[in-house]
Amino acid sequence: MSFLEQFNQTDWDELKITINSKSANDVEQALKASRLTHDQFLALISPAAEPYVEQLAQKSMQLTRQRFGNTVQLYLPLYLSNKCTNICTYCGFSLENKIRRKTLSMTELENETAAIKAMGFDHILLVTGEAQGTVGIEYFKDVVKKLKPHFSHITMEVQPLEQHEYEELMELGLDAVLVYQETYHRSAYAKQHLRGSKMDFDYRLDTADRLGKAGIDKIGIGALIGLEDWRTDAAMVGLHLDYLERTYWQTRYSLSFPRLRPCEGEFQPVSEISDRQLVQLICAYRLFKPEAELSLSTRESESFRDNVLPLGITTMSAYSKTQPGGYAEDTPSSLEQFAIDDGRRPEAVAEAIKSKGLEAVWKDWDSSYSH
Repeated sequence: MSFLEQFNQTDWDELKITINSKSANDVEQALKASRLTHDQFLALISPAAEPYVEQLAQKSMQLTRQRFGNTVQLYLPLYLSNKCTNICTYCGFSLENKIRRKTLSMTELENETAAIKAMGFDHILLVTGEAQGTVGIEYFKDVVKKLKPHFSHITMEVQPLEQHEYEELMELGLDAVLVYQETYHRSAYAKQHLRGSKMDFDYRLDTADRLGKAGIDKIGIGALIGLEDWRTDAAMVGLHLDYLERTYWQTRYSLSFPRLRPCEGEFQPVSEISDRQLVQLICAYRLFKPEAELSLSTRESESFRDNVLPLGITTMSAYSKTQPGGYAEDTPSSLEQFAIDDGRRPEAVAEAIKSKGLEAVWKDWDSSYSH
């Protein structure tokens, strides 16, 4: 069994029609529910729910404080390599983009580690392009071994791996993996992924199942907002998360809401989402999945992040650099995967969190307590 079987029985167009046919009464009934069904979640992400964003936000804020307290976890992405053998129309690392390619050596990794620790971070997200020959399992094993003594929590966002490879990395200290399907619309996916291993839609979709079977502590999923109709992609993410929670119930889950940002290339979003609609989506997810971590990256603006974080966000990045070597060196922006929007220093983000009556958490557990 895997989610792929359920996915193949789900019709995208029917799901889209269902979402758009929801009424104000459907929204009001969903807002009253103590535990939402997937169908009620569809009502909350529908056009009919847009006039109810304030009510959504209030309920989402209450649930977030109830389940997560007054804390917001801070993390930092560490880009290991921008080498990539895929051609993806929307990504700055795409093989067809004529950018300088760089992969961190172990010495450069040590320099990045020192710079990141000096800023106070203890949770990191390792990111690479997909270049199996350069940044494959042996490189990842060396990196995790090198970093684990310095960081309490290590997450990876790299190419999909096999179950036994995830198990090997977990033994070395890997805690979590993020894997975004980008879009759950099969034919749209094919149009955006033109070369490389990422063309394999089914293998990518099965990645969360391989992680669940490996027993990873946390899995992050999501869709890249802008590749297809955002509401239908969100409904698919909801179906996926529902399946994962039921199947791998001992694993924790996180959701992200990445909107397409400027990068090398000329791709324009297929589906636009306004700030208000993104708030609607974030709050709808919180009501649907009260235990899920909701993450907001520096793709979003300073003002948007500050205003939205009390409503349902539990983890945030700060001072992100999306190019390898971005913390220890003055590396050129031409190496970036995409341009960030909120460029504030970590202490400024922590102060903004504090101004909302919340506490920025740099480290929320210690490995010694898990044995």
